[in-house]
Order: sequence, then C-alpha cells, then structure tokens
Amino acid sequence: MNNKYIGHENQIYGVEEVRLVGGKGDGMRLFQVRNGKGLEFTISADRCADISRLSFKGDNFGYFSACGYVSPQYYDKTGLEFLKSFTAGFLTTCGLRSAGNPCIDAGEELPVHGTASNIPCENISHWIENDEIHIKAIIREASISSYKLLLEREYIVPLNENKLYINDKIRNIGSLETPLQVLYHFNVGYPLLNENSVVKMNSVEVAPRNDHAATAIDRCLVMEKPQRGAAEMCYYHTFRGEAEVSVYNPELDNGFVMKYNFAELKFFTEWKMMGEYDYVLGIEPGNCQPDGRDIMRRMGELETIKPDEEREFHIRFEFGKNQ
Repeated sequence: MNNKYIGHENQIYGVEEVRLVGGKGDGMRLFQVRNGKGLEFTISADRCADISRLSFKGDNFGYFSACGYVSPQYYDKTGLEFLKSFTAGFLTTCGLRSAGNPCIDAGEELPVHGTASNIPCENISHWIENDEIHIKAIIREASISSYKLLLEREYIVPLNENKLYINDKIRNIGSLETPLQVLYHFNVGYPLLNENSVVKMNSVEVAPRNDHAATAIDRCLVMEKPQRGAAEMCYYHTFRGEAEVSVYNPELDNGFVMKYNFAELKFFTEWKMMGEYDYVLGIEPGNCQPDGRDIMRRMGELETIKPDEEREFHIRFEFGKNQ
C-alpha cells in the first residue's frame, strides 16, 4: 500500500515484535499486529503462535484468564495443572496428538488439551504482500523413536478489510502413524461478551455434554450475568456445509462472525462458563470432542495421520457491526 502521507507503514499498520519483562511471562516474544482499520491482535510466539489478545475498534473480544501470561517453562502437564498456565486468550491451540480431558490411551498418559499450546515456535516471520499482512510460524511436536508432527501456521490479514484468515497445515514428518487431535479453543470475553450479547450458530443439531448442561439446553446460546459458583456447561453442535458462528453486542454495536468448512473440522464444542472472574464463551471447532482421546478411540472417531501425510484446516473471521 503506497501512502505518501506516512513515513513508515507502522504509523498505520504492520507487525511489531516485543518482549515481556517480569512475572511468569518474562522474556516471552509477542508479535503485535494492526491492519490500520481497527483490527489489532497479539500473537504469542512462545505459545504455539496462538492469539493472546484481540480487539476491534478498541473493544476487547477475547478472554484473558487470571493466570495471565505464562512462559512455557512453568508448564506442568500433570493432572489439572494445565489450568495454572491456561492464559486462554482469543485462541489456544489444543493438540496435536490429544485434546480435551486427561486420559490414558494406548498405554500413554496424556495431559489436558495436549502440549501444543506450550510449544514455542521454531521460527516466525512476517511480511506484506498484495495489501495483506502475512505471519507464518513453524511449530514442531516430536520425540525420538516416536511421533514427529510439524505445524505450519499462517495468519493473513487484509489491509483493506477487517478479516482474519487462519490457515494451518499439519504434516507427519516421521515414520509412524500418529493420532491427530486438534481443537481450536477460541475464547470470547468481556466487554464483547455480556448478558446482552447475541450469539448465533447455524447448527442443525445440538446435544448437551452431560446432565448438568442438559438442564439449560434451551438457553445454550443465551448469555447470563457472571454468577458466583457457576459450573461450566458444554454443548456439541452439528453443522452442514459451512459452519457460521457469530457474537454481537448491541451495546457496543460490534462483533464478529467465524466461518469454516465443517467437513474439515467435524466436531464443534460450545463452552459456556458464566462464573465470576471466569466469564467466557468458548467456540471450539475441532476434529474431536474434548472428552479424551480414549473416548474418541472407543467411539471409532479417533483420527490418525500417516507418514508423509498432510492435513489442512482453514478458519476465517469477519469483524464489525451487525454480525
């Protein structure tokens, strides 16, 4: 984009790398992205190139948990210790070999939501091409004499539109067929999310995860005020063709719509958590449900990836009014 009014593109748009100082996030690399039209977000290079923060026109869209920024050096995969480093943010990547509940599957002890979100990028680069910002990251999940997976992630942000494209490519670069579980844990938070938010999904079926969720299935898309002692409610939605999920807040006159091909990611989990200080709506496309890899295996729904095989996943967002 040729603009004779500015001295450097970062005056209006671009990508800037910063590092955190102090606390558990000390030294973490962050890439701050702006498209110059109101979309701003932060990529955490030391946490799977996930999106820690996202705002549009000054309104925060994501949920930032009480633990804040936590470097991978503090990650503990035992039990539910994962929650002590679950920043959440706008996106946490769950996988790549397991997602959801901790379990023992095929003799392997698996942690909550896998380990991908605590793996630093091997490298990350950014450039501007054809009036689009591109950010590309490489994340490797591998072990000697075992699994070897490579995630190539690219974000594309147009300079002329308030859109975000997430394109992931996962390759098995080893010699063993490996379980593949990926769940995109998008987390919507205040102020976009409150009791007045309008949540819509073009799902054709919805099922509660458990009896507790079943008690309020007729209100699964209705947001309430923060409640002390609230317990999470999870719902499994089924779509046909293109899945479309939107969150709009009439008070802000702001929101977004997320779209993707349901055939690529054939499971979708809605995580509704209306607790005080833990107030978040999770919209979670994936190739699995978050009940544990052992459950998916028993259901006959556990996906695997063969040596030299490659899988691609694509999700896009549109930001603005009246979504």
